Amino acid sequence: MSELKIRTRAVGAKAVLKGKELPVVTSETGGEINIVTSVSQPGFNPLDLLYASLSACIVLSARIAASRLGVADKLEEVRVHVTGEKAYDEPSRVARFDINIEIDGELDQATRYQIVELAEEICTVSNTLRGDAEFVTKLAD
Repeated sequence: MSELKIRTRAVGAKAVLKGKELPVVTSETGGEINIVTSVSQPGFNPLDLLYASLSACIVLSARIAASRLGVADKLEEVRVHVTGEKAYDEPSRVARFDINIEIDGELDQATRYQIVELAEEICTVSNTLRGDAEFVTKLAD
């Protein structure tokens, strides 16, 4: 049996809020996103980032799934649109994620379903959201 090789990269994010400015989130690799709070302002708010993480993870996982199924060469495009519904009671949270997946390519419907099922199994973000991750919060000195 061959050994599984996992490539890793620095992961994580830091959000900074200065005075009355809007937050800026910086990834461990230096990427930056300005966070918006106004409903009419274009950009990402924290829930958008959650939905974006899930949609990005599923499209990447779909490509991995297609590769595992031996059909990566037939996969032309995968689009994932994620929305959700917030809970009406406390605590504030997303009660339901709505995930719409479109797969283009020379693939039959059964193979498309297999890709979707495998992608959900592979996706770290969806697995985390379904799981019971531990939160360890510390206040810096």
